[in-house]
Amino acid sequence: MTTRLLKYIPIVLLAVATTSCKKYLDVNDTPNNPLEVQPAQLLASGLSGAAFAAAGDMNRFGQVIMDYHTGTAGSPSTWDIYNTNGADFGNQWRLDLYDGSLIAFKDMIRRGDELDSKAYSGVGKIMLGYTFAFTTDIWGDIPYSQALKGRDYPTEGNSVLQPRLDKQEDIYKGNAGLGIQSLFDLVREGIADLDATSALKPGTKDDLIYGGNLANWKKAGYTLLMKLALQISKREPALAATVINEALAADYIKSNTENMGVKFGNVVGSQSPLFYLINVSSFRDEMLVSTRYVTRLQALNDPRLDRWVTKPSGNFVTLDNGYRGTIPTNTTFSRLSTVITGLDGVGPVRLLTNAQRAFILAEAALTLDISIPDANADALYKEGIRASMQDAGVENTAIDAYFAANAAVVTLSGTVAQQVEQIITQKYIALTGNPLEAWNDYRRTGYPVMAEHQNAVGIDGKRPVRAQYIDQEVARNPNFSPAPLPNVKVWWDVD
Repeated sequence: MTTRLLKYIPIVLLAVATTSCKKYLDVNDTPNNPLEVQPAQLLASGLSGAAFAAAGDMNRFGQVIMDYHTGTAGSPSTWDIYNTNGADFGNQWRLDLYDGSLIAFKDMIRRGDELDSKAYSGVGKIMLGYTFAFTTDIWGDIPYSQALKGRDYPTEGNSVLQPRLDKQEDIYKGNAGLGIQSLFDLVREGIADLDATSALKPGTKDDLIYGGNLANWKKAGYTLLMKLALQISKREPALAATVINEALAADYIKSNTENMGVKFGNVVGSQSPLFYLINVSSFRDEMLVSTRYVTRLQALNDPRLDRWVTKPSGNFVTLDNGYRGTIPTNTTFSRLSTVITGLDGVGPVRLLTNAQRAFILAEAALTLDISIPDANADALYKEGIRASMQDAGVENTAIDAYFAANAAVVTLSGTVAQQVEQIITQKYIALTGNPLEAWNDYRRTGYPVMAEHQNAVGIDGKRPVRAQYIDQEVARNPNFSPAPLPNVKVWWDVD
């Protein structure tokens, strides 16, 4: 399936290939034939690449691993029984990440600085932080401080063709002795850059998330700091609390209108990868909605279920995870609706949302030493549920009715561990369409509680807790050896 994904990558991503060369191949330097890619082009291609990483083949992996879907054919059928290997996600590693969004954002930072256009540098650093976090959360130790140096930069010295793998701990926390900047400082720099004067600024054509609204980018930056902090909170609770308190003292995402989501077009070739994979592609039937997901929401009387999942002939038609029987060919199965995938494929691909932020703070209020003015864990928990339901299109009167009729669901109770389970379970539901974030939470907390799949094999019959390194990287770079197996936890996973 990885190879076939190349058939539908939007034209905008083709610009990313250009960003991996310092200059175009043209020998004449003329005003009508610029030698450098401009920041606007880099921003559009970088955001598209990040969205493809989050909503493409790795999204399908997360969908079946986290019980949103059942894998019925192709790669999803092997992931559904926990079989993974180094042939998975090669194109995502290269085209969406290292030769795609990551190099685009790095080039955009450089060009923004060269053109006195710090607005682009700031957005680039925030997105570089987001995308590197996305990558290390999936694979663990990765090329980071020496990555993206496959060519010479005037200020960076010689190329590094076999970069070292930085430890995940150093990527998150930094290591001055090794010249490793922390993800927190990278994002902080991006936020600060947004306050500087800027000759050029993003606009509606290149900023596929906020249309050039730098105030919203600052809010996204501070919200990203919260997410990164909570990710390492089991390992570093004091550091996590310090970062979250720092973000609380600033401005952050507080409305669904401020969600960080990448928008796409509505014609084939420019549609959201999530929409394309589920509704259009020739492998659309390789994944079907999981019975376990539908049953979980039905048990909670959740009004989002009817908004998010289709009902062929008036009923949900699903399969259990790990099912290996004959699949009827004359049956129409349930699918994720366009509320999740976007009408006609416009998306957005949600990367970071208001509901997610509320659940982050709810958990932090219970488990960390943070100060949240005029709010507590229960209030934030309710806020997260309400924000998610509103984003799903549930009317406020229906939400009010649900809260009144399901007080035990929408009210935190019991021990701290039981309350965290409630928060993560509702966050899991709100993350429908973004399963990799749910996988992060599951590995970090053990919630939501999920039974293992039928016919599970893999290394030990348990869900994978990391992706395996890409075969091509292991073959060409000795720093990738020895390669950990998928049952070896990443650094922040101490559950």
